[in-house]
Amino acid sequence: MKEGLEPEPFMPRLPRRAELDALRAQLAAERAIPAGVERLLRDLPRTARPMDVLRTAVSALGIYDPDTGDDSLAASRRKAVRVTAQLPTIVTTFHALRSGREPVRPRADLSHAANFLYTLTGEEPSPVATRTFDIALVLHADHEFNASTFAARVTIATLSDLYAAITSAIGTLAGPLHGGANEGVMHMLQEIGSVENVEPYLRDKLARKEKIMGFGHRVYKTTDPRAAALKEMSRRLTAEAGQSRLFEISERIERFMLAEKGLHANVDFYSATVYHVLGLPVDLFTPVFAVSRIAGWTAHVLEQLADNRLIRPRAEYIGPVDVPYVPIDRRE
Repeated sequence: MKEGLEPEPFMPRLPRRAELDALRAQLAAERAIPAGVERLLRDLPRTARPMDVLRTAVSALGIYDPDTGDDSLAASRRKAVRVTAQLPTIVTTFHALRSGREPVRPRADLSHAANFLYTLTGEEPSPVATRTFDIALVLHADHEFNASTFAARVTIATLSDLYAAITSAIGTLAGPLHGGANEGVMHMLQEIGSVENVEPYLRDKLARKEKIMGFGHRVYKTTDPRAAALKEMSRRLTAEAGQSRLFEISERIERFMLAEKGLHANVDFYSATVYHVLGLPVDLFTPVFAVSRIAGWTAHVLEQLADNRLIRPRAEYIGPVDVPYVPIDRRE
């Protein structure tokens, strides 16, 4: 690699062509996971939840990283590139193993998005599928101080290592109120089954005070711009795949929720049908969220390290006060 062209991820400007090419080349070169991590994946129960597997495997990556023990900003940048490149390989390797197949090895000649779809299915994806997945990755790449990003920054602020921070983020993303919502959306679409069943289904859910996944957002009180982009992708993909019924059900749900509850669809709602048509199993939707969000997580970690301060929120005690201590033998 020529001097001056070393890829420096997460710089505060758009990369020049030579810099972008250098970073792409390094990402492609780092896709293979360490042999020890693959052995771990082979030893894990096939019934393990993919997000649990991802959390465990990323923690193991930190042990095998050639820069382990070096937590400088420069080493953390190199680790950021490696974990970004290897996260997709972990997801597709475990999926192959649990399906009774040998993992498909990454190809350096494919783009980041195309390589993921290739290692997932064993077939080179079409340009349309690659472009669609690439856009979906970009739309999910970062979103300010969401729960998982905040968890990553809290962890790295203690001067732990980058892999510890990413493991914290993955554990946080696994919760259904953060990363698992699009899985819930897909299950809901499958349960509804038809456009005619949308309103009865939703009214029954609301009557029982159950949450409708894919609606509302802590930041957006109107339309989530990411959802608008994904909606058009969903419309086109479902039509081309002969699965327009899924889009029609989705659109009817969206109209109902806006009219009845004043809630807009969020990024999770239409990403469900996009991922489904691309051939992703439902329980990989959240790991794919991580495959995308790793760009944001690592950028936040590096930003925190560059100007670090321990994150230590204060708490206000609101329990009882002036309660006398009662010895154990006098307590009723």
